[in-house]
Amino acid sequence: MGALGARRAAGMTVRKVAVVGGECTGKSTLCERLAEELPGLWVPEYLREFTDRADRPPVAAEEAGVLAEQVAREASALDAARGAGLRWVACDSAPIATAIHAEMYFNDRGLFAAAASYHASYALTLLMDLDLAWIADGIQRDGPAVRADFHARMRAWLEANGVPYALVRGHGSARTASAIARVRAVESAPR
Repeated sequence: MGALGARRAAGMTVRKVAVVGGECTGKSTLCERLAEELPGLWVPEYLREFTDRADRPPVAAEEAGVLAEQVAREASALDAARGAGLRWVACDSAPIATAIHAEMYFNDRGLFAAAASYHASYALTLLMDLDLAWIADGIQRDGPAVRADFHARMRAWLEANGVPYALVRGHGSARTASAIARVRAVESAPR
Protein backbone atom coordinates (compact mmCIF):
# COMPACT_ATOMS: atom_id res chain seq x y z
CA MET A 1 0.00 0.00 0.00
CA GLY A 2 1.39 3.38 -0.99
CA ALA A 3 1.44 6.53 1.15
CA LEU A 4 -1.94 7.71 -0.18
CA GLY A 5 -3.50 4.29 0.42
CA ALA A 6 -2.10 4.21 3.96
CA ARG A 7 -3.57 7.67 4.71
CA ARG A 8 -6.97 6.62 3.36
CA ALA A 9 -6.94 3.39 5.39
CA ALA A 10 -5.93 5.28 8.55
CA GLY A 11 -8.94 7.60 8.21
CA MET A 12 -11.40 4.93 7.12
CA THR A 13 -14.30 4.04 9.38
CA VAL A 14 -14.48 0.36 10.21
CA ARG A 15 -17.76 -0.74 11.73
CA LYS A 16 -18.41 -3.69 13.99
CA VAL A 17 -21.41 -5.96 14.02
CA ALA A 18 -22.14 -7.91 17.21
CA VAL A 19 -23.49 -11.38 16.49
CA VAL A 20 -25.02 -12.55 19.77
CA GLY A 21 -27.14 -15.44 20.91
CA GLY A 22 -27.15 -18.68 22.83
CA GLU A 23 -25.05 -21.70 22.10
CA CYS A 24 -25.68 -23.59 18.87
CA THR A 25 -27.42 -20.70 17.14
CA GLY A 26 -24.96 -20.36 14.25
CA LYS A 27 -22.99 -17.32 15.44
CA SER A 28 -19.58 -18.55 14.26
CA THR A 29 -20.89 -19.75 10.91
CA LEU A 30 -22.65 -16.47 10.28
CA CYS A 31 -19.56 -14.43 11.25
CA GLU A 32 -17.43 -16.41 8.80
CA ARG A 33 -19.97 -15.85 6.04
CA LEU A 34 -20.30 -12.14 6.83
CA ALA A 35 -16.51 -11.78 6.63
CA GLU A 36 -16.53 -13.44 3.20
CA GLU A 37 -19.53 -11.57 1.80
CA LEU A 38 -18.95 -8.02 3.03
CA PRO A 39 -15.88 -8.50 2.88
CA GLY A 40 -14.47 -7.99 6.33
CA LEU A 41 -12.82 -9.76 9.22
CA TRP A 42 -14.36 -11.76 12.02
CA VAL A 43 -13.42 -12.18 15.66
CA PRO A 44 -14.05 -15.65 17.11
CA GLU A 45 -15.68 -15.91 20.53
CA TYR A 46 -12.95 -15.88 23.18
CA LEU A 47 -15.18 -17.61 25.75
CA ARG A 48 -15.25 -20.70 23.53
CA GLU A 49 -11.47 -20.62 23.07
CA PHE A 50 -10.96 -20.25 26.82
CA THR A 51 -13.24 -23.20 27.52
CA ASP A 52 -11.54 -25.38 24.91
CA ARG A 53 -8.05 -24.49 26.13
CA ALA A 54 -8.77 -24.77 29.88
CA ASP A 55 -10.97 -27.86 29.38
CA ARG A 56 -13.63 -26.15 31.51
CA PRO A 57 -15.76 -23.02 31.54
CA PRO A 58 -14.41 -19.97 33.37
CA VAL A 59 -14.95 -19.57 37.09
CA ALA A 60 -16.39 -16.32 38.45
CA ALA A 61 -12.98 -14.69 39.00
CA GLU A 62 -12.03 -15.32 35.34
CA GLU A 63 -15.10 -13.74 33.71
CA ALA A 64 -13.66 -10.18 33.72
CA GLY A 65 -10.53 -11.47 31.97
CA VAL A 66 -12.65 -13.19 29.32
CA LEU A 67 -14.51 -9.93 28.71
CA ALA A 68 -11.25 -7.92 28.51
CA GLU A 69 -9.71 -10.39 26.05
CA GLN A 70 -12.76 -10.23 23.77
CA VAL A 71 -12.47 -6.42 23.75
CA ALA A 72 -8.72 -6.60 23.01
CA ARG A 73 -9.25 -9.01 20.13
CA GLU A 74 -11.92 -6.80 18.63
CA ALA A 75 -9.54 -3.81 18.82
CA SER A 76 -6.85 -5.81 17.03
CA ALA A 77 -9.32 -6.85 14.34
CA LEU A 78 -10.37 -3.22 13.82
CA ASP A 79 -6.74 -2.24 13.30
CA ALA A 80 -6.19 -5.15 10.90
CA ALA A 81 -9.36 -4.29 8.95
CA ARG A 82 -8.25 -0.67 8.63
CA GLY A 83 -4.85 -1.80 7.39
CA ALA A 84 -6.47 -4.10 4.84
CA GLY A 85 -8.96 -1.48 3.65
CA LEU A 86 -11.97 -3.44 4.94
CA ARG A 87 -15.05 -1.73 6.36
CA TRP A 88 -16.56 -4.40 8.65
CA VAL A 89 -15.59 -6.64 11.55
CA ALA A 90 -18.08 -9.34 12.55
CA CYS A 91 -17.77 -10.16 16.25
CA ASP A 92 -18.77 -13.64 17.35
CA SER A 93 -20.56 -12.60 20.49
CA ALA A 94 -19.87 -9.47 22.52
CA PRO A 95 -18.85 -8.55 26.06
CA ILE A 96 -22.53 -8.36 27.06
CA ALA A 97 -22.67 -12.12 26.51
CA THR A 98 -19.91 -12.56 29.09
CA ALA A 99 -21.84 -10.36 31.53
CA ILE A 100 -24.97 -12.45 31.01
CA HIS A 101 -22.91 -15.63 31.43
CA ALA A 102 -21.56 -14.35 34.77
CA GLU A 103 -25.07 -13.50 35.91
CA MET A 104 -26.49 -16.88 34.88
CA TYR A 105 -23.78 -19.03 36.44
CA PHE A 106 -22.52 -16.95 39.36
CA ASN A 107 -25.34 -14.50 40.08
CA ASP A 108 -22.77 -11.78 39.40
CA ARG A 109 -23.98 -8.57 37.71
CA GLY A 110 -20.63 -6.82 38.11
CA LEU A 111 -19.72 -6.88 34.41
CA PHE A 112 -22.93 -5.31 33.10
CA ALA A 113 -21.86 -1.65 33.34
CA ALA A 114 -18.63 -2.16 31.38
CA ALA A 115 -20.30 -4.44 28.83
CA ALA A 116 -23.22 -2.05 28.34
CA SER A 117 -20.90 0.90 27.82
CA TYR A 118 -18.82 -1.06 25.32
CA HIS A 119 -21.86 -2.24 23.38
CA ALA A 120 -22.36 1.27 22.03
CA SER A 121 -19.29 0.66 19.81
CA TYR A 122 -21.23 -1.73 17.55
CA ALA A 123 -22.92 -0.33 14.46
CA LEU A 124 -25.34 -3.26 14.43
CA THR A 125 -26.44 -6.07 16.73
CA LEU A 126 -27.72 -9.32 15.26
CA LEU A 127 -29.50 -11.65 17.69
CA MET A 128 -29.52 -15.24 16.52
CA ASP A 129 -32.90 -16.90 16.94
CA LEU A 130 -33.43 -20.38 18.36
CA ASP A 131 -34.61 -21.96 15.10
CA LEU A 132 -31.50 -24.14 14.59
CA ALA A 133 -31.28 -27.54 16.24
CA TRP A 134 -29.24 -27.68 19.44
CA ILE A 135 -26.19 -29.94 19.05
CA ALA A 136 -23.97 -31.10 21.89
CA ASP A 137 -20.28 -30.72 21.07
CA GLY A 138 -18.40 -30.93 24.34
CA ILE A 139 -17.70 -28.87 27.42
CA GLN A 140 -19.40 -25.61 26.52
CA ARG A 141 -22.76 -27.03 25.49
CA ASP A 142 -25.28 -26.91 28.33
CA GLY A 143 -28.49 -27.82 26.53
CA PRO A 144 -31.54 -26.31 24.89
CA ALA A 145 -33.04 -25.05 28.18
CA VAL A 146 -29.90 -23.06 29.02
CA ARG A 147 -29.74 -21.78 25.45
CA ALA A 148 -33.35 -20.57 25.73
CA ASP A 149 -32.63 -18.91 29.09
CA PHE A 150 -29.59 -17.11 27.64
CA HIS A 151 -31.60 -16.00 24.60
CA ALA A 152 -34.38 -14.60 26.80
CA ARG A 153 -31.88 -12.74 28.98
CA MET A 154 -30.05 -11.31 25.96
CA ARG A 155 -33.25 -10.17 24.31
CA ALA A 156 -34.50 -8.64 27.56
CA TRP A 157 -31.20 -6.78 28.04
CA LEU A 158 -31.22 -5.43 24.48
CA GLU A 159 -34.80 -4.22 24.83
CA ALA A 160 -34.38 -2.80 28.36
CA ASN A 161 -31.33 -0.84 27.24
CA GLY A 162 -32.86 0.43 24.00
CA VAL A 163 -30.30 -1.38 21.84
CA PRO A 164 -31.67 -1.82 18.32
CA TYR A 165 -31.20 -5.35 17.05
CA ALA A 166 -32.27 -7.59 14.24
CA LEU A 167 -33.44 -11.13 14.89
CA VAL A 168 -31.72 -13.53 12.47
CA ARG A 169 -33.71 -16.61 11.45
CA GLY A 170 -33.63 -19.19 8.71
CA HIS A 171 -31.19 -21.76 7.46
CA GLY A 172 -28.11 -21.69 5.26
CA SER A 173 -27.98 -19.02 2.59
CA ALA A 174 -31.34 -17.52 3.67
CA ARG A 175 -29.92 -16.85 7.15
CA THR A 176 -26.82 -15.23 5.66
CA ALA A 177 -28.84 -13.18 3.17
CA SER A 178 -31.04 -11.84 5.97
CA ALA A 179 -28.00 -10.75 7.98
CA ILE A 180 -26.27 -9.23 4.93
CA ALA A 181 -29.42 -7.21 4.19
CA ARG A 182 -29.30 -5.77 7.72
CA VAL A 183 -25.63 -4.84 7.32
CA ARG A 184 -26.26 -3.21 3.94
CA ALA A 185 -29.10 -1.18 5.47
CA VAL A 186 -26.67 0.20 8.07
CA GLU A 187 -24.16 1.03 5.30
CA SER A 188 -26.73 3.00 3.33
CA ALA A 189 -28.23 4.83 6.32
CA PRO A 190 -27.21 8.46 6.73
CA ARG A 191 -24.74 9.03 9.53
